[in-house]
Amino acid sequence: MMKIYIKISLVLGSMLGFLSLISLCTSLIFFCLKKSLFIEWSIFFINSVEVTALFLLDWMSLSFAGLVMFISSIVMHYLTGYMKGDINYVRFTWLVYLFVLSMILLITSPNMISILLGWDGLGLVSYCSVIYYQNVKSANAGMLTILMNRVGDVAILLAISWMFNYGGWNIFYLPYLFSQKELFVILLLVTLAAMTKSAQVPFSAWLPAAMAAPTPVSSLVHSSTLVTAGVYLLIRFSELVGISLVLLVISVLTMMISGLNAIFETDMKKVIALSTLSQLGVMFMTISLGLIEMAFFHMLSHALFKSLLFLCAGVVIRGSGDIQDVRDLGGVSSSSPVTSLYFLVSSLSLCGFPYLSGFYSKDILLEMYLMGGQINTLALLVVMTSILLTGVYSTKLALILFVKPLGLKTTNSVNEEEIMCYPMSLLFLVSIFGGSMMFWWFTPTLMVYFTLLIKMMLLFLVVTLTFLTMNILSSTTCKGWGVLEEKLVLFVTGMFYLPVYSSETWMPLLRFGKITLKNLDHGWVEYMGGQGLMNFYKNKSLNVDIWNFLNLKLYLFMFFILFVFILLV
Repeated sequence: MMKIYIKISLVLGSMLGFLSLISLCTSLIFFCLKKSLFIEWSIFFINSVEVTALFLLDWMSLSFAGLVMFISSIVMHYLTGYMKGDINYVRFTWLVYLFVLSMILLITSPNMISILLGWDGLGLVSYCSVIYYQNVKSANAGMLTILMNRVGDVAILLAISWMFNYGGWNIFYLPYLFSQKELFVILLLVTLAAMTKSAQVPFSAWLPAAMAAPTPVSSLVHSSTLVTAGVYLLIRFSELVGISLVLLVISVLTMMISGLNAIFETDMKKVIALSTLSQLGVMFMTISLGLIEMAFFHMLSHALFKSLLFLCAGVVIRGSGDIQDVRDLGGVSSSSPVTSLYFLVSSLSLCGFPYLSGFYSKDILLEMYLMGGQINTLALLVVMTSILLTGVYSTKLALILFVKPLGLKTTNSVNEEEIMCYPMSLLFLVSIFGGSMMFWWFTPTLMVYFTLLIKMMLLFLVVTLTFLTMNILSSTTCKGWGVLEEKLVLFVTGMFYLPVYSSETWMPLLRFGKITLKNLDHGWVEYMGGQGLMNFYKNKSLNVDIWNFLNLKLYLFMFFILFVFILLV
């Protein structure tokens, strides 16, 4: 039976890979011809009401859908070896497949109703995958994830309700139908939904907590699905967003919090998740500046190397006995040379190393930001520091995994299976050349010129952060520090107490729900309602059943009553 399950995952992965190739080729054709395709499918009629499904196929939706299916294909082949022997292997495979279907529905939908279907599908499947390993930690992480995502779901529902007043839910007709005040309400709700799904401040706590899910799901969720759904939604609503100072402040704050927390984090998967949160902040910052195409370009290139980074982390964790704490890891380069190479290259691409995939997207959006005219000095310092922090925690993680010796444990073989290395190799090649290919194809030739002040500022930031990396941030302990320094470190490493606020905010509501359930639904409402009515009718029906029971005495008694009645008449 296990061989049949393995073949199913391989077939699904091959099918998604074939569909991704078709989608990417079609997107190039649509981009060259500057064409878009609307598909309207009439599902059924109810009297005079027609229920239709509308799909939009343009170069943006097709390229993103093709990339999602390509990464999903890699993950499908990868999980064949990673989840081998798992008792719920089939269920996990279908969870990954439902992720892809929900994301494709979201990408190709220009209608708020169908967007809600894909949006809710992502939230539900993400909850099911986070609680896959059934323990207390997974249950708490899943509850935090689903509650945070429900805020965005409610915002989408409110936007649908507001748009219902004007007879349509097509997002492309919004600028032509509504007034400025009504557009502001819809934009506020859509932005709130995007912030919850993409884990922007103050909804950032659920993203590191979602690392309780298996690594293949983490690779898919944190690269091209779930977390990028909010970014893609804002890209579709970019005409309404324009240039937003509020969104810029939120995104920069998210970048700073995630970067500082990643430096002190000891869980390897959480470090990578916090790097995803930092890159999501970069995408939101780019959207807030009006650079929509640059945000979309960075979203595509980020998906490539971030998925590879998670897959490499999965190989290390699986081969080291499910150890995720970096303090207990080391010597990975000798035990798994192929995975170490892939991990190092994807980390360099995350840092924006020249001529790798991440370099082309991060470099051009930073250049566009610096050439944008009037720049606030404080905002520039925070943005550049947040981006350079990526190099700090990536360097620290690489030094711990590849340079730090681990004694006899380094002789343990990670057992790099071929069925896991082959898809990683394909993703490795694409993560190297994919960014340059997209850059040369979609981006015109630019002439970049910086002032001497900006050049010196960048040099000063690089030297300062390098010094901090080599001297201060090599240790995560607080030995020898004062009380104030310890509290400051705890404040930074705890994501500014956002997980505490996020959980404590919902606790009164959950307690109120428990009290309501106990006193109302299980209390007097049940006594006066369901159970009470059932007992009342049950007792009354017993009296009726007496007349349905015919015996000899009752039969004679009926004749006696009939005889008396005749005499009286």
